Amino acid sequence: MHSRGAVTILIACVTWLAGQAIAETYPTRAIRLIVPYAPGGATDVVARMIGQRLSEALGQPVVVDNRAGGMENIGVRACTEAVPDGYTLCLPTQQSIVYNGLIMRQMPFDPNRDLVPIINLYSSMTMLAINSTYPVRSVDELIRFAKSRPGTLNYGTFSYPLEYFMEKLKKENGIDAVKVPFRSGTELANAMLANTTPIGGLGAANIVSYLESGRVTGLAVNSIERMALFPDIPTLNELRPGEKYPPTWFGLFAPAGTPREIVEKIADVTGKIVATPGFGDKTFVPAGQKLNDFRTFLAEDRAIAQRIVRDLGVEAQ
Repeated sequence: MHSRGAVTILIACVTWLAGQAIAETYPTRAIRLIVPYAPGGATDVVARMIGQRLSEALGQPVVVDNRAGGMENIGVRACTEAVPDGYTLCLPTQQSIVYNGLIMRQMPFDPNRDLVPIINLYSSMTMLAINSTYPVRSVDELIRFAKSRPGTLNYGTFSYPLEYFMEKLKKENGIDAVKVPFRSGTELANAMLANTTPIGGLGAANIVSYLESGRVTGLAVNSIERMALFPDIPTLNELRPGEKYPPTWFGLFAPAGTPREIVEKIADVTGKIVATPGFGDKTFVPAGQKLNDFRTFLAEDRAIAQRIVRDLGVEAQ
């Protein structure tokens, strides 16, 4: 028994030393960063910025691989099927990691089983806004205006929390407004400007220039804090104290089985990047939960998402 214990300890020490050696030499070649969106969008822009800083910190190229489609599932599946050696990472949102499993009967992967959460990079500010030709400057004014124009207003959004907010607003105030589907934030922003769908819930990055020029009016922002650019616009949590409206987050993941030492190294390096003063732009907030803290965050986010999807009456398709 005594010798077996010594052997066990020896094996553990060798394993630990081997892991440390892997982490010290990693990376020795280019790293692929899969982005489940097309080039040019806000997610792609931020991914390339993070990739560049990772490359500078690790001394190897970080190549962005855009795999758009399937509500992020195409790109994330490619990540789960990659060799778990630290040379493939991916940058999805809670759409594929949290919501898709609730609204789809069949998923091509299990985010809990097939991915390792590394770090929650940042949350993107999404905003409820309206074409400025309407005499609406707040959510209260939107309620009064919509009630006076039954059946004449519609809205679009990709955000389940914003949809949840709008549907509760409609139900509680007897508002008749229909949700219209859109394929992209750019398409929705154009519809808002054209006044065909005057109300939109979309990424603030899509409409910052229109907010600044006065073509659209911001009514509420879904974020942990108010936007520095538009400090007078309240958050959803301020308007609805006690309710939780989780903002859209963007996280860094690796295929399951990626060596722990490599995952920890990436988390440490990326955490320093996110914490750098001036990181990013004014439309998102650095997050920074790493490893186990990120796992805890994901569990909490899934619980909130389950409530939102249930209350919206969304059935898995």
